[in-house]
Amino acid sequence: MFFQPPKILVISRTGLQWDTFQESRFAAYQRLPFSRAPMKSSPTGHAGAKSARKSAGEILDAKTALARLEQKGDATRAKAVVRFFKTGKGEYGEGDVFLGVSVPEVRSLVRIATLPLSEIEKLVRNRLHEARMLGLLSMVRDYARGDEEARKAIFESYTAHARFINNWDLVDCSAEYVVGPTLQSWSKGERRKWLDRFVRSDLLWERRIAVLATFHFIKEGESAETLRIAEALLEDRHDLIQKAVGWMLREVGKRVARVDLEKFLDTHASSMPRTMLRYAIEHFTPERRARYLAMRE
Repeated sequence: MFFQPPKILVISRTGLQWDTFQESRFAAYQRLPFSRAPMKSSPTGHAGAKSARKSAGEILDAKTALARLEQKGDATRAKAVVRFFKTGKGEYGEGDVFLGVSVPEVRSLVRIATLPLSEIEKLVRNRLHEARMLGLLSMVRDYARGDEEARKAIFESYTAHARFINNWDLVDCSAEYVVGPTLQSWSKGERRKWLDRFVRSDLLWERRIAVLATFHFIKEGESAETLRIAEALLEDRHDLIQKAVGWMLREVGKRVARVDLEKFLDTHASSMPRTMLRYAIEHFTPERRARYLAMRE
């Protein structure tokens, strides 16, 4: 029997329902692009009435951002997501606190938030999950729009706050957009030194940041760093790392070259963690999946 993704509880506009879990699909759902279009001005040179109304509700500090999040909270949603994100004692998200604000609602606040980096950092350090997401998505937006100096400051802040980027959705919505392009601008030696430090980290979230950062390279048609990191993490026992590595390997096969993925599997399938292998071969034909799963037996 082939691997079947587990069922999870999904919160939709129509209520709660069970659906098949796809981590990559959840992450894709988060990746709604920010607009870089400049504000349109009226013929007089001043912003129009619509823009003026928007600026009246602008978020200028962390305190206001938290108040807006609390207004959007939903207790029923919060009860569901604490189970989904494994917040129980001894679980990877132990102690995480949720308001029950959806990702699109958090993004709606990002669009009207004009926060200095010092205020964004307050959100990233906050105990509320949605506050940390709001802070990280603000970093992503500001990084995309910033000059070299601003990007350097955001990257340094992001990596310094890695221990607060402490759930898989927080990593997945931010690492490839802040860490990936920064590392790509460095020399190969500098890039690998940084990635290797995070790959060897005892902190689960730093290891996942390293893996997800390579998604940027994959989208640029490069697979070398992903394959190198995947090999280094073959013996990692945490399922969140195994899933992340398997996902990135699958993306190498889809976006770069199937042959790159198959060469890696031909060498390592027999020793890969089963979860990692199953994620990597998810889009193969049943016959190809069976071949690689047989190597794992």
